[in-house]
Amino acid sequence: MNGKILYQHGTLGALMAGLMDGTETITHILEHGTLGLGTLHGLDGEVMFLDGKAYQARSDGSVVQLTGTETTPYAAVTNFCKDSSFEVTQVTSSEELKKEILVKQAGSNLFFAIKITGMFQNIHTRVMPKQSKPYHRLAKISESQPEFQETNLSGTLVGFYTPALFQGVAAAGFHLHFIDETKQFGGHVIDFELAKGKVELSKIENLVQHFPVNDVTFVTTEIDYANLEKEIEQAE
Repeated sequence: MNGKILYQHGTLGALMAGLMDGTETITHILEHGTLGLGTLHGLDGEVMFLDGKAYQARSDGSVVQLTGTETTPYAAVTNFCKDSSFEVTQVTSSEELKKEILVKQAGSNLFFAIKITGMFQNIHTRVMPKQSKPYHRLAKISESQPEFQETNLSGTLVGFYTPALFQGVAAAGFHLHFIDETKQFGGHVIDFELAKGKVELSKIENLVQHFPVNDVTFVTTEIDYANLEKEIEQAE
């Protein structure tokens, strides 16, 4: 397949519904991309893929580099190759920056990958705690998720913009994870202020959706999607 590809294992909808068993290895995910995000078996923290390496932000606030043997129920990666970039030279809120990105992308109907590197005046993250069976729905778990905040921290935001049409396959809109320059702080991004930095964007031409066809639980579970959009908004 030609063109820039977003490779996704599992779906956010299934993860939201409580299908949290790892069904693919991190090593295999890294064969399909250098930049992206995800989680681990049992919803164990937040995963950041950056420069071909994988890191896990844990619910105790620590960050570790993954070996590759770990498994994931949900991950999305791309071989990042920027189409465009721009510099940020003054303090900019997350909402302001997201609006500017959409303007520069000339619309919201495409998937695109995002890499933002710089000095963050404020960064607010959350990290899902590891779960044990029977798993609850993710929206319920998010009610007690640990949150972390840091100021004046250098690092990188990685993630994707997903068109509204694909809500449930992924999270519609911006889905971003953060890892600091020293690889000691990270997680799912709730909010941020960028003091200065560089925004790089890459338009996605193809979506490859990979399903865990050999996982009996995934294949046979009847998933309730009735309140999916509301639950994603709550968890995100």
